[in-house]
Amino acid sequence: MSQADRYPEILGIARREGKVTVEGLAERLGVTVQTIRRDLADLADAGRLERVHGGAILPSGTSNLAYEQRRSLQRAAKVAIARACAAAIPEDCSLFLNIGTSTETVASELLSHRNLLVVTNNLNVANILLASPDCRIVLTGGELRRADGGLLGKLTAEAIAQYKVDIAVIGCSALDAQGDILDFDMQEVAASQAILAQARRVFLLADHSKLTRTAPARIASLDRVDRVYTDQPLPPALAARCRDWGVEVLVAQ
Repeated sequence: MSQADRYPEILGIARREGKVTVEGLAERLGVTVQTIRRDLADLADAGRLERVHGGAILPSGTSNLAYEQRRSLQRAAKVAIARACAAAIPEDCSLFLNIGTSTETVASELLSHRNLLVVTNNLNVANILLASPDCRIVLTGGELRRADGGLLGKLTAEAIAQYKVDIAVIGCSALDAQGDILDFDMQEVAASQAILAQARRVFLLADHSKLTRTAPARIASLDRVDRVYTDQPLPPALAARCRDWGVEVLVAQ
């Protein structure tokens, strides 16, 4: 495979999986590890990737990936996580579901649940749950972010404050080694913080790619969460922090 063909293939894998490794790419593309190292160095120099130990990740920057990219990224992992999360949500309960493709996947897994009340600032979540006759849906209102169907702003926060729900299911853009839950948009962060304050229990959805990204705005520490749903074990140091904080970590298969 020529260099011109490898570059888009490498970037495509990085977008789908969040991270690429030298050995993995060499095997998949049928070239030497030295060739892959040069390719990653070139893509990093061009600002297309960010080098990390053993491979590369998508550059973090200060803005999120486009919505359609996020929908396709780690799709199988998101489905596994969503199924595990939905299985732990009882019928006859109240929920918050925030903005994000992971929470939208959970919404799809809740369609067979009975007697749910779902409060959401995610228009896509509401549209998915319309297929369930046993789900009451409350949209928070607020300014519509056309890019991903999110509802944000003062009206959103005021609406969230009117509810006290059994479980909040939230996603994030990144999760750092110190256990900070991160995002890109301060208005979205404010909405997520309001949700955390109004929930009796909090479930965080974070596939392994969230551990290889960064974002500039802090939602909260993991010690504010009751349970983390992910698809691969957390790094040992972060797993130890979760144990110390009493945060349960469930790895979905």
